Amino acid sequence: MRIISYNVNGIRAAMTKGFCEWLKTDPADIICLQETKATKDNVNRQQVIECGYEDYWFSASKKGYSGVAVFTKIKPDNVEYGNKHAVSDDEGRIIQLDFGDIRLVNAYFPSGTTGDVRQTFKYEWLDHFYSYLETLKQKHPNLILCGDYNIAHTEIDIHDPKGNKNTSGFLPNERAWMDKLFNNGWIDTFRHFHPEPNRYSWWSQRFPTVRLQNKGWRLDYINATEPLRNRLKNADIYHDVKHSDHCPVYLELN
Repeated sequence: MRIISYNVNGIRAAMTKGFCEWLKTDPADIICLQETKATKDNVNRQQVIECGYEDYWFSASKKGYSGVAVFTKIKPDNVEYGNKHAVSDDEGRIIQLDFGDIRLVNAYFPSGTTGDVRQTFKYEWLDHFYSYLETLKQKHPNLILCGDYNIAHTEIDIHDPKGNKNTSGFLPNERAWMDKLFNNGWIDTFRHFHPEPNRYSWWSQRFPTVRLQNKGWRLDYINATEPLRNRLKNADIYHDVKHSDHCPVYLELN
């Protein structure tokens, strides 16, 4: 099973930049998208279907905002839209699919970059989501959680840790949430295979040269619960795929 997680920063914009041509290269069996900024009714889904994928969408109630989707060549046994957390579901942040004994959760974590109100919302969302995951693990021990976490976990995951120590996405409480996750039965699948520095998945668009200079952040993850450790085969970050300010992250498992 090959899985990609990709914040496309607007699926329609990504489609104008070669996204569907990339799909034709068969990059993965399952592609989890975040920040689609669209509903399935205002996207040319036929291009996706022609590449061999079924598509499942969970969009925000606010037009042009947030939203997640999954394109898959493997038919899921079950699809769940949201996680019954009203404010999160209103923003279209979570979609879940079952493939055999694996529950795949595709999540678009909130950003706190627009100010204190959204940073507070982010912390509340993280607390609620952590409790939800703990409950979910009891029913589905083989969990994969992918998405844009909007958090760089450690200093190795960000190009300028000292300069960003007070920046949303690298705040102590956000990083502590990631510590708690990985200390309680979750595996950072990319770091399982790649301990090296300077591997990022997001670069600011405000400064066009930062991607060329690789001054980025690793905000995108595909993490797995401990029972899946022996089934992990490979992980990577596809920094040269450029339909968005993010790039795809990859996991292959048995």
